[in-house]
Amino acid sequence: MRPSIHTVVLAVVLTLTQQLGVTAQSNPSAILRVGGNVGTPLSLSSNDLKALPRKTLKVMNQHENKEETYEGVAVQELLRKAGVPQDGKLRGSAMATYVLAEAADGYSVLYSLAELDSDFQDSEVIVADTMDGSPLGEKQGPFKMVAPHDKRPARWIRMLKSLTVVTVVPPKP
Repeated sequence: MRPSIHTVVLAVVLTLTQQLGVTAQSNPSAILRVGGNVGTPLSLSSNDLKALPRKTLKVMNQHENKEETYEGVAVQELLRKAGVPQDGKLRGSAMATYVLAEAADGYSVLYSLAELDSDFQDSEVIVADTMDGSPLGEKQGPFKMVAPHDKRPARWIRMLKSLTVVTVVPPKP
């Protein structure tokens, strides 16, 4: 007996899905690097991120004009794990520190260290790895920086690959 066209199509789709690595699970080979002026440089896999304290945000995505629910890890937690000064230790020359967030496609944005610290403001910026309960798609993830209180999502970095901490040294007079 010959298989039906539906059976053949399903077999082809399943084969292609496996070959392309499309799954409903997170990308275990994805790495997020946290480096620069840190005490402990980090290379975090998807599984490492899942093991850290999680945060869920419901936000309005102005580009898509719809509400989305992201889950991930607060950037403040990642910086704490990397040994970056926070809370009461964030003062003096550390106030001239910024975080450069870079994406795989070359896009990059800056955040001041203070705006990522809950002692200064309730920024709630996270590195998300899921949206609406599913892993981020290929064009969004595997990691995405979400800044829910920005009026425009221009600093929401998709395909996030690294966070680099830089302390500005003022020029000598």
